[in-house]
Amino acid sequence: MRILVSLLISAIIMIGCQSKKAEVPVIGFIDAFQDNTLQQAKQGFLDALKKSGYDEANGSLKLIYRNAQGDNIALTQITKYILSQEPDLIATCPTLSTIATVQATKTIPVFMMVASTPSLMKLTDKNGNDPKNLFGVGETLDYIDTSFGLIPTLIQPKGPKIKVGVIYNQAEPQSVDALADIKKLSATAQLELIALPVNNSADVSMVTKRLIAEGIDVFFANPDNTVFAAFESIVKNCDEGNIPIITSESGLVARGALAAYGADIYQWGYQAGEQAANYLKTGNSDSMHWEPVKIRKRVFNAKMASKYKVNIPVGYTPMP
Repeated sequence: MRILVSLLISAIIMIGCQSKKAEVPVIGFIDAFQDNTLQQAKQGFLDALKKSGYDEANGSLKLIYRNAQGDNIALTQITKYILSQEPDLIATCPTLSTIATVQATKTIPVFMMVASTPSLMKLTDKNGNDPKNLFGVGETLDYIDTSFGLIPTLIQPKGPKIKVGVIYNQAEPQSVDALADIKKLSATAQLELIALPVNNSADVSMVTKRLIAEGIDVFFANPDNTVFAAFESIVKNCDEGNIPIITSESGLVARGALAAYGADIYQWGYQAGEQAANYLKTGNSDSMHWEPVKIRKRVFNAKMASKYKVNIPVGYTPMP
């Protein structure tokens, strides 16, 4: 009888150990829409986790990934579904996903990437405090000055002033704030700015054509998720109109922009992934907070530089 009891206890202990071994961290990942640039951030995030020992391929991580494909209703439904799975943390990309998730949970840690600061996203409370469960990596608009400042150094005007075309989505806080900065910069640099609103990615092609018809010398792709989602349409129209594109997002250069000064999107995701991995290891977020982007760079597209006969100054890195 004693032997039988001993065997039962041993079996229970073994089952308990196996159960603990079977437990792996669960991560929800919410993308607002399908986009090649945002995919770089996701890959960076997962690579950072893998380096720290969390990899879905070997069973040390369970990833629940959902993409809203640009549909706000779907984004709300996806957020509710991810929360129902009770993940250890949620990764969000870009700004729209972050806003939706932080508004839906105050307890599950949220690790953002390709997103603005909490204040720019209007997520701070009445005392200016950030959400206690928001971590990851955000971006201020301080770099816009340098990004927009590339225009006078790279673009030659057809008239007395360089005409700069911009589109923006009024529903995106970082886009509206960026436009306000761009307007001030245009006045200081003696540039003529033509800015037109869009409601969604379906409007982008038509509005880009309107800007080209206005005689712009250059298109500036500001930090706007609608621009990200429809960038191929912007490139197609600008190529046909012989209009170069300058941007604040380095990932867009590989997709057809002439040059950029901005965050390395892969490294942005990687930085957020490092922070998430640290949380999974310690299970403690007391000393954590969201971080600003660490890596920015000047990059250019050699094919576009040749097309528009632009001499790229020293200090720019060619994109593959």
